[in-house]
Amino acid sequence: MASIEDYEQLGEIGSGAFGKVVRIRSKATKSILAWKEVYYGRMSEKEKTLLVNEVNILREFRHQNIVRYYDRIIDKRNCKIYIIMEYCEGGDLGSLIKKCKETGQHFEEEVVWKILSQLALALNECHTHSPKILHRDIKPRNVFLNAQKMAKLGDFGLARTLDDNSFAMTNLGTPYYLSPEQIKGQPYDEKSDIWALGAVIYELAALRPPFNATSQSALNKKICEDSLESLVPRYSSELFTVISSMMDKTPSSRWSVEKLLAHPQIVLRVRELKVTQHYAHIQRKEDEMKQKEKQLEQWEQRLQQWESELNAKEASMGNEPTHHSYIPPQSTSSNTPSPSLSPVPASSIEIPCTAPSQQPLGATHPAHTAAKGIRQAHMDRHDE
Repeated sequence: MASIEDYEQLGEIGSGAFGKVVRIRSKATKSILAWKEVYYGRMSEKEKTLLVNEVNILREFRHQNIVRYYDRIIDKRNCKIYIIMEYCEGGDLGSLIKKCKETGQHFEEEVVWKILSQLALALNECHTHSPKILHRDIKPRNVFLNAQKMAKLGDFGLARTLDDNSFAMTNLGTPYYLSPEQIKGQPYDEKSDIWALGAVIYELAALRPPFNATSQSALNKKICEDSLESLVPRYSSELFTVISSMMDKTPSSRWSVEKLLAHPQIVLRVRELKVTQHYAHIQRKEDEMKQKEKQLEQWEQRLQQWESELNAKEASMGNEPTHHSYIPPQSTSSNTPSPSLSPVPASSIEIPCTAPSQQPLGATHPAHTAAKGIRQAHMDRHDE
């Protein structure tokens, strides 16, 4: 299990009643992550249960449109838990909607369709999980965007698992996005998540919640009784029809995530997303191959340098003079007396020196063999 010392804190992203979210860097991998630092010392048992529940649920998912969980760190001395998770550079959807509202800009319809499609995929992952998982707090602040503006569902603090044919009863969530059945205190299931997603997409288009009021009771009444205000002509009637189908006040008539994913506009965006991801995967593989090729070339250059040094050393060894001792020839004539000769120093006589025959070092040295092997592998790779 990781420890706090394994990460470098880079700055606070946000804070809440029980803690804060901090951008961090892994000292081992240098990757940028985030941790949710939660103080559980003043939490009730119910709140602690929700916290543990979030960790247990997050670790279940490995989906592109759900914020990725990596690890947890428990600091018992200070009553803190650190949930290590994916960092989303694009911030949350709530902040983006607020910024657009302040500048008077609206999202293009294509952006709305894409975010709807990606969040539908996230909900499908939750609702088809075994056991089924309800998020129960889908709102703009719990939708995050990465650097490529891909939407990711996060903050599963209020989520709960739901067995088949069972209904939740607890009235949790954010008031603007509660379904009519939740407001009435009736049993609810995954269709409440669909309602909340519809409310989020409506707010993405209109830059305001679908229903608003000055009091909770007035808001509840509007959610249960009022009709949605049309988004046409700013957006297409097709988009408004889909949102309306997600926010049908009768749960049995409300669209399921399966029907949502079967809509032609969403089928198209999901297909585009898969193609984009496939291309990104190929691009990553190509980058990895280029990096390996670069490393191989560096090794080849080192071996060539080593080979050159060995050849230079070999050449210098081949030019060293070899010294021989001079032995004067003996006279073979018996009639002529041998004169008295004094020894002649070898240094005064020029003797042609020839280095002993030797095989070049490079012919059998491992460096030559390795260099040739590297070059051959490099040529083979380019021939493929």
